[in-house]
Amino acid sequence: MITAPAVSVVITCFNLGQYLDDAVESVLAQTFQDFEILIVDDGSTDETAAKLASCAWPKTRVVRTENRGLSAARNTGIRNTTGGLLCMLDADDCLEPTYLEKSVAALREDSSLTFVSHWLRAFGDETWEWTPRECDLRAFFPANPINGAALFRREAWATAGGFDEAMREGLEDWDFWLTIVERGGRGRILPEFLFRYRRRKGSMSQTMHRASYGRLYRALIDKHSDSFRQYLPAVFRDVETETGELEAHIVQIENERYEWLEPALLGLRDDVAVLEAKVAQHHERLRIQAERDGLRAERDAIRAERDAAVHRLDEITAALNQVRAGIAELRQSASWRVTHPLRVVYEWIFRPKPKGGRRE
Repeated sequence: MITAPAVSVVITCFNLGQYLDDAVESVLAQTFQDFEILIVDDGSTDETAAKLASCAWPKTRVVRTENRGLSAARNTGIRNTTGGLLCMLDADDCLEPTYLEKSVAALREDSSLTFVSHWLRAFGDETWEWTPRECDLRAFFPANPINGAALFRREAWATAGGFDEAMREGLEDWDFWLTIVERGGRGRILPEFLFRYRRRKGSMSQTMHRASYGRLYRALIDKHSDSFRQYLPAVFRDVETETGELEAHIVQIENERYEWLEPALLGLRDDVAVLEAKVAQHHERLRIQAERDGLRAERDAIRAERDAAVHRLDEITAALNQVRAGIAELRQSASWRVTHPLRVVYEWIFRPKPKGGRRE
């Protein structure tokens, strides 16, 4: 006889194969290990099918369906699992390691609890924290206080009639949890960050809020009209009170701006102007210094050229002096005196002719 696991984790996936490793590994890393994983491929058209065909995660099975939306995929996953406790995990989200341990313990310790939710941290394109504290019926207005991966009892799903498969565009979580609480279910929010919610471009939540949130919200009000009728007036009063407090805070900020920030800003502007003038002066000094350095380099080059010319002149003068000394020495020699008559004849022969053409 096969014993059913304590927890069934249903991972729904539509064109999110690239994130499956993170989601599945976050479940396999749980400190509580009595679970099964069922991945529901909701008619993906990307690489998800190939990803699932090549992976062999332990405790994991795969069901493939035509694309029918998130609610239908979750219902399919629940029908194909046997755990008494259920967790719906989107393929791009993750659980912290003690998520199952602490959630299962809370449900086992208090049999009157129908579900257990948690605080969450957003990651990916956005980073922020979500820390709701209450989850009674009043807390569902004007927003859903339960995260999508909250752990709940299988009978609560049956009592709610499953996830509404007509709500394909969003708010199916809010509708599901609100239905459970309206029908007597009771929950608890663990004040710990046990769920990681991925924020990414093109996600279902972003698309819904941009295109159709108002229409979906009106449909939610119509479906739960009695609860909205009961609690919305109080919600509006709270919103008005909060709005008044915000307006008063804005007025206070404006007063501080005029009384303190504006003078301080003017003073800072004056300081900035002084600093800018100093920077300009410094730049001018640097420019002048650069020009001076350029002139010094040019002057040094001219001096080097002049010194080279002087050195060359000194060398030529020394050589000339040596020649002169040689000539003087030659003239004092005996051979110079002996050859004196020959030089006189040579000079007479080769002296310039007079204008008349005859030498004297």
